[in-house]
Amino acid sequence: MTKIDKSQDRLEVQKTYADDLEANGFCVVDDVLAIEEVSEIRKKLLAAARESDRRGVPTYIPSLDQNDSNIRVFNLLDLDPVFLELMGRPEAIAFVRHLIGEDFIVSNYTANIALPGAKSMHAHSDLGIVFPGPWLEPWSMNTLWCLDDIHIKNGATKYLPKSHYIEKAADVPQDMLENMLSFEAKAGSLIIMDGRLWHTSGENVTQDEERAIVFGYYSAAFLRPQVNWNVLLAEKTQQGLTEQQRTWLGLNGTSNTISANFTERS
Repeated sequence: MTKIDKSQDRLEVQKTYADDLEANGFCVVDDVLAIEEVSEIRKKLLAAARESDRRGVPTYIPSLDQNDSNIRVFNLLDLDPVFLELMGRPEAIAFVRHLIGEDFIVSNYTANIALPGAKSMHAHSDLGIVFPGPWLEPWSMNTLWCLDDIHIKNGATKYLPKSHYIEKAADVPQDMLENMLSFEAKAGSLIIMDGRLWHTSGENVTQDEERAIVFGYYSAAFLRPQVNWNVLLAEKTQQGLTEQQRTWLGLNGTSNTISANFTERS
């Protein structure tokens, strides 16, 4: 990333990352979070998981995972303000603007902690979940905040190389799982993933390593979000939001317009 442009108060995406995104469908930005930040956010994630269970929102979803070694935390934005801050980090928003444009929304904000013994979920593309295709542009994307070192043995996200070029479900190869690779990144890294890239969670085959990742999912504003923040977010949380946060979460009443960025690229 470059330094903040004070005239626009935003970061710009370096060409090397932009090239990686175009060629590979993802890029890894090292050392975005300081060690102290990683430790603090990870502690708050564990507390958020406990609070989710206390509220009756389970962190084990049998329809997604084969066993309860995969801990999934939903509605993070309502569980601790640190995740609202993470949602708007300029290092992440720079990539959102680069891939999607100015007219975007936060479609979902979740986390996954893979304990030893965690299994893979089903393979999918995030854009494919919210849009039936054809998948012609990066109309959605994921930010993966790595709170641990991630690698093939502790359940790092697996991806199908070049699969962001797949335009329709019929073109997804039958041997997709056999040809997937695993992300590798240090704790504190930010992985940017094109919403069209086919992927799945990896298996944690270690004896004593945990793998925690926070997932921020952003999409073009014309797409229906994965969750309804008007319903999910507590009134107290909503009252504390800035106007910018309300806009990103789709809480402000606006017309359903198609952005100039979308029009130009279509």
